[in-house]
Amino acid sequence: MKSANKLFFYSTVLLLVVVSFFPLYWLFVTSIKPTVELFDTPPRLMTWKPVLEHYIRVFEQPFAEYYWNSTVVAFYTLIIALVLGFMMGYALSRLQFRGKPLILMLVVTTSMFPPMTMVLPIFVGLRDLSLINTYTGLSLTHAAFALPMVIWLLSALLNEIPKELDDAAYVDGASRMQTFIRIILPLSAPATVTAAILVFVHSWNEFLFSFTLMSKASLRTLPVGVMMFQGEHDFPWATISAAIVLSVVPLVFLIFLFQKKIIAGLTNGAVKG
Repeated sequence: MKSANKLFFYSTVLLLVVVSFFPLYWLFVTSIKPTVELFDTPPRLMTWKPVLEHYIRVFEQPFAEYYWNSTVVAFYTLIIALVLGFMMGYALSRLQFRGKPLILMLVVTTSMFPPMTMVLPIFVGLRDLSLINTYTGLSLTHAAFALPMVIWLLSALLNEIPKELDDAAYVDGASRMQTFIRIILPLSAPATVTAAILVFVHSWNEFLFSFTLMSKASLRTLPVGVMMFQGEHDFPWATISAAIVLSVVPLVFLIFLFQKKIIAGLTNGAVKG
């Protein structure tokens, strides 16, 4: 019976791994296939004549510019969301004030609004502030949609840190800021890294607001830039696949680099909420 359960478990895990990674594998194979093999029937799962011409075509476009724009916007979004999210998460976890459950409920509720319904009011507001076609405007928008997740994740983890540690620090003469920097920040590192990665990935992949708020070609982010690779009458599958592979590389690198902290942060944050 145990052997059957193990076989079922590992078979399920293997199936999930294949389903998860096959799209990335197929993108990579498509990006190195010669053009004549792209529409073979049945499709080939591997090519024996790999080429780099599609990657060369990617860099004939302003791809490096798109990369830079996405990096800047994601970095700004990361800073804004983490700073504001940590402040809000700390307040919800450590401070006592009226209406705290209501505020937490409102924070979670705001994440339920479809982004499409917010495009027009956000566009009008940023236009009135002269923030259309600026890194600041897009970063603020991305951060606004990432904040509920950051607040929930960090407040859940901070609830796991015993308040007795704060009290002991106060007894030793530490101020609230010293307690926050020397005790809270180090202990919340896993959740902070997790939140940072999730915010970065969210901003890096976001399309709707990046397309709406950045109309200048020189300010396009990767998702928008890759979409523009298609022509009026053709769809360069291999070139777009190569561009997507290149855009996914930093995300895969970050996740593999910080996978232990990400798992720890999600696990700790899931204990209480």
